[in-house]
Amino acid sequence: MINIGIITTSDRASRGTYEDISGKAIKQCIDSFVTNDIQYYYEVIEDEQTTIEKTLLDMADNIGCDLIVTTGGTGPAKRDVTTEATLNVCEKILPGFGELMRSTSLQYVPTAILSRQTAGTRGSSLIINLPGKPKSIKECLDVVFPAVPYCIDLIGGNYINCDETKIKIFRPKSS
Repeated sequence: MINIGIITTSDRASRGTYEDISGKAIKQCIDSFVTNDIQYYYEVIEDEQTTIEKTLLDMADNIGCDLIVTTGGTGPAKRDVTTEATLNVCEKILPGFGELMRSTSLQYVPTAILSRQTAGTRGSSLIINLPGKPKSIKECLDVVFPAVPYCIDLIGGNYINCDETKIKIFRPKSS
């Protein structure tokens, strides 16, 4: 069993103005990749840095999520503060995740350079910021997820098994 947190940061979705399809897109991708039993922890919250930080801390420190994936709040708008919240709670930043996601997204839209996605670790939790559009979520998860299980191994999280017909993960061969 692995614990996965999904956080959608959206003022409008948190008020019920529209349905959160981005969080559901994350769950759908992960369900297609991971073969373990999964306990999901799902929150739709407002774009407030303190609320985002509190939710990240709760999922990492109290619940013990192996993976926490956020969607929304990574652009340049004033209310986009998910990146700042992530940077504040992480102990180690893993800039390669954001670099790869932006590079991939640039193949589809020139505005990908405006994205501030990042990733980092807190304890045995890996936190990844994703964009807010379901199509972009899938494109980004497809390219970064091969490194996710091994990263979680390295930080002491639970062992993640994946369906190799859906996603080719990488773990170095032991000697």
